[in-house]
Amino acid sequence: MRYGTVIPGRFVDRPNRFVAHVETEEGLQTVHVKNTGRCRELLVPGAAVYLERGDRPGRKTAFDLIAVEKGERLVNMDAQAPNKVFKEWVASGGFSPEAVEVHPEFTYGASRLDFCLETASGRHLVEVKGVTLEEGGAARFPDAPTERGVKHIRELQRAAEAGLEATLLFVIQMENIRTMAPNDETHPAFGAALREAAARGVRVCAWDCTVAPDRIAIRRPVPVIL
Repeated sequence: MRYGTVIPGRFVDRPNRFVAHVETEEGLQTVHVKNTGRCRELLVPGAAVYLERGDRPGRKTAFDLIAVEKGERLVNMDAQAPNKVFKEWVASGGFSPEAVEVHPEFTYGASRLDFCLETASGRHLVEVKGVTLEEGGAARFPDAPTERGVKHIRELQRAAEAGLEATLLFVIQMENIRTMAPNDETHPAFGAALREAAARGVRVCAWDCTVAPDRIAIRRPVPVIL
């Protein structure tokens, strides 16, 4: 996926989950943060960031914060990007060549899962999790406790036990990641649920992404350590 007009800036601070202050050539900007996660290891004072200029009439901020440099690594932190790049990937035949229809926001049981793919062999349910947390070349999820994430895993497990294909896909929003693992220190219940689901037939996989200030695309598979 590609963004529109993108400009560089320097992160100043983040008064709340939804907005940040960024210094740009056009002056100090109050910008919308397209990720309500903590992102404390990314949004540090002075960090180089990238902003997309908004074009929706009536919006309160002129820019969206979409990416940040962490050392020599560029991290896309747009929470909407993983689902968009996954949908593009499916359309190109990259994830499931058998997929003939793609239904986003699919209700199954008591949850709304990200995608249902209609294939020749039946329905394939997919939940996509965007990953921005990296430590020493290894990716971790989540960066904050997520009961909603545990609920989605349980629903995927029930689907797999009912005979459907079910996948939890981590889209790592950066390049050159060695491994992917649940962040047990932050949310042990998520890791426990993920391991149980994998043992009961849920496919767990991860892919990193090619990332530039103005674009992101799924790149290559990354080993998952459970």
